[in-house]
Amino acid sequence: MRYGVTVFPTDVSIGIVELARALEERGIDSLWLPEHTHIPTSRRTPWPVDPSGRTPIDEKYKRSLDPLVALGAAAVATERLRLGTGILLAAQREPIVTAKAIATLDHVSGGRAAVGMGFGWNEDEMNHHSVEYKRRRDLGREHLLAMRRLWEDEEAEFHGEYVDFSPSWSWPKPVQRPLPVLLGGAAGPKLFAHIAEYAQGWIPIGGRGLRESLPHLREAVAEAGRDPDALEIAPMAVVPDGGKIDHYESLGCTEVVFDLPSAPASEVLAVLDRYAELVASRR
Repeated sequence: MRYGVTVFPTDVSIGIVELARALEERGIDSLWLPEHTHIPTSRRTPWPVDPSGRTPIDEKYKRSLDPLVALGAAAVATERLRLGTGILLAAQREPIVTAKAIATLDHVSGGRAAVGMGFGWNEDEMNHHSVEYKRRRDLGREHLLAMRRLWEDEEAEFHGEYVDFSPSWSWPKPVQRPLPVLLGGAAGPKLFAHIAEYAQGWIPIGGRGLRESLPHLREAVAEAGRDPDALEIAPMAVVPDGGKIDHYESLGCTEVVFDLPSAPASEVLAVLDRYAELVASRR
């Protein structure tokens, strides 16, 4: 099992290079960075942390770094650390440019990139990218399928409802084949159908309900003619408790991801030291 962390890197939190080096020095396996291009001041959609809308949205959402640029810096500063988006808002990204950026990250890191992809929650943010909330899943799916062609085909082409391009050359190709894509989102038939079609795994938030939901995911993957035992299951923002981690491992989870505060180095490193002690005790 891998052990990773997720954090909102910002312009006022621990530097991404310092963090990446600290993770690798402490034996942490992976770093997962979220994405928000910007946060509109309107609140048409509630912040998932507080659906009532009474709590102001956290500053870290407004100040987060671009995940691919930040992971590129982390790649140069490390040798072994897995570098993941957690999550990439694929519907809001132009797919040809994004495919190039992700392939470049995998190339310069020697095959350490992972794409945690999601469909997003902030309707206001999506609308600024000309994305309709109700079509975000279809758009995200098609963007990913188009990127997959650019990653894997010598002469790539794609003809869809939202993306259309004629045979094209695009290098570098990712080192990893296939480049791992893990979908974020709540358990259910819609998400599991997406995973079965084009992803290598699932990033659930926390571990609640995994015992009941994982058999349904594996069934959907098997029905699509794929090997369910090859799935990556990486619950994110889990409680750093040995008993809970044992539970995740017994269910077949391949990685657990702890949450780090978006804070200055002194605070982050103190939390990270506790995580490192737990991880070391389980090696």
